[in-house]
Amino acid sequence: MVDNPSELLPGCAGPLGGPPFTLVLISEPQSARSARLFVRQYLAYHLPGACEEHVETVALVACELVTNAIRYGTEPGDSLRMVLGADGDRTRVEVHDPVRRHPRRRPASDERERGRGLLLLDALCPESWGVSDIPFGKAVWAEVAAKPSW
Repeated sequence: MVDNPSELLPGCAGPLGGPPFTLVLISEPQSARSARLFVRQYLAYHLPGACEEHVETVALVACELVTNAIRYGTEPGDSLRMVLGADGDRTRVEVHDPVRRHPRRRPASDERERGRGLLLLDALCPESWGVSDIPFGKAVWAEVAAKPSW
C-alpha cells in the first residue's frame, strides 16, 4: 500500500478511471455524512470484494476522524481533507486539518456526551492509528484491517 496516495499521480485527486482518493470537506457537521458516502463509493470501486463489515467499519472510522477534526481541528470557514488508500490487507483513512495540536485521550466518563472518538479508534484499529505533523497542521490516520468475505 502507498503511504501517501497523492504520490501516485502528483497534482491529481484520484487515479484515472475511478473515484478520487482525496475529498476536501468544509468544517460543518454534514461533512461526516459526506465522508461516509465517499468511503463507500471508494471501496466499492477499489475493493469490490470487501465484506460489508469492513466497509461499515471504515465508514465509521472516517466519520469519527472527520467529526473530531471539525470539533477540535478547525475554525468556522476552514476546510479539511480526507485521503483514502486501500489494498487487500487494510484500508487507510487520513484526515488532515489545520491545527497542530494532537488529539488526546480523555478519561472515561458516563457524564460526558462527547470524547469517546479515540476510544472507538482504539477498539476498531488497535495499534493502527496515529497522528503525523504535516506542513499546515496535522494528519490523524487509522488503518482498518481487511476481514475475509467468507
